[in-house]
Amino acid sequence: MTTFRQRIRAAAVGAVLVASTLTACSGGAGGSANGTIEYWLWDSGQQPGYQKCADAFQQENPELKIHISQYGWDAYWSKLTAGFIADTAPDVFTDHLSKFAQYVDLKVLRPLDDLGPTSDLQDGEYQEGLAELWKGQDGKRYGAPKDWDTIAIFYDTAALKAAGVDPAELQTLNWNPQDGGSFEKLVAHLTIDTAGKRGDEPGFDKTKVKTHGLASEGSGGGGWGQTQWSAFTGSAGWQATDKNPWGTKFNLDKPELQDTLSWYFGLVEKGYMASYEEIGGANSIGTDKQIQSGTAAMGLSGSWMISTFTKLTDAAGKKLEIGLAPTPIGPTGKRASMFNGLADSVTSLSKQPENAAKWVKFLSGDKCQNIIGQSGVVFPARPAGTDLAIAFNKNERKLDVTPFTQQVKDKTTFLFPVTTNAADIAALMAPRLDAVYIGSSPIGSLSKLNTQLDDLFKVAQ
Repeated sequence: MTTFRQRIRAAAVGAVLVASTLTACSGGAGGSANGTIEYWLWDSGQQPGYQKCADAFQQENPELKIHISQYGWDAYWSKLTAGFIADTAPDVFTDHLSKFAQYVDLKVLRPLDDLGPTSDLQDGEYQEGLAELWKGQDGKRYGAPKDWDTIAIFYDTAALKAAGVDPAELQTLNWNPQDGGSFEKLVAHLTIDTAGKRGDEPGFDKTKVKTHGLASEGSGGGGWGQTQWSAFTGSAGWQATDKNPWGTKFNLDKPELQDTLSWYFGLVEKGYMASYEEIGGANSIGTDKQIQSGTAAMGLSGSWMISTFTKLTDAAGKKLEIGLAPTPIGPTGKRASMFNGLADSVTSLSKQPENAAKWVKFLSGDKCQNIIGQSGVVFPARPAGTDLAIAFNKNERKLDVTPFTQQVKDKTTFLFPVTTNAADIAALMAPRLDAVYIGSSPIGSLSKLNTQLDDLFKVAQ
């Protein structure tokens, strides 16, 4: 097993070295000591709001300047990892739960408790359960909460109308791994082949589908199925690890997961959901693009995508009318949604950690959180900011975002799995889940994967 682990590490190191070379060639920005705080984020939709925060911060702190750099998701993490090696990492960056545990292990984050401006952050100031996610096993805080997210169903209202479906029906959908329940019936009805036959009609040709009832964002192996199958496994009563955060045993061998994924990926075989090839393989075409192009009628996605979906237009440039519905009720009798959140972290390479911490304190404070809430792009970590985001969507977009917020109130959410060895886990999971999605590996192969994941912790010990 040690040899296998070493191969994984070697591959990761090779990728980092390549990224490091690219960064050096491009003259990547890094933390400075001249009063300019380098801040990185990946979401272009959030950049305008955070520039407003930067402007407000600079008015209060005229001796400091915030320089914001935005990169796409993949480039962001490559440049950041390379930056930790080449000493070009920023002072502050937007952190993700799937990454932060590994960064804590590598000691590239500064504990916020040890920096004056952030030493007094209080868990109770943020959405319940959010602040605790950003504490390491040593009990120290490594990220200041900035926002949170859940999962819901986005749908094309025109597609529902053409199918004779009342949107109210989506509020009470249920599913099970045996026959898919009313959820699968709806997905089948919304699926249309090139001859105009629906998935629940005689003569439907699953090999010639024009519009799939359900969009797909791939196998979900790189992110615990967050926008793919997590809402189903969660409502089936499954959890990824023995405890969360910091679990040390996995549950991929449990029937709650394997039965659910057999049903979920089986939607592809029925023609109701796009195949691996149709969505572009590992570089999958997102749910928003599938709905926009008419190749899908509805799909699961995260609250961070609200602004993207509400800007969609058809081929003629006409704005699409998009609706929202909650995730379906599962075998447990409840809905479920993964609960995730982002935070801002200070890097250990920052040459001005106290100034960086001052910026992080401002980012997580009332003024900036309210600015972000008023933009309606995400749900800020502070409840007052979330209320502003809800109001913005209701008043400006005429969109009821209750499908995202109600599960938090009902406490039917579950946490994104936080563990050590995160990079190794993703490297093992992604190809195995892809193989199951494609159909080249049986669902039972996840039991072997489970053993491999558990062995990572044995080696670490």
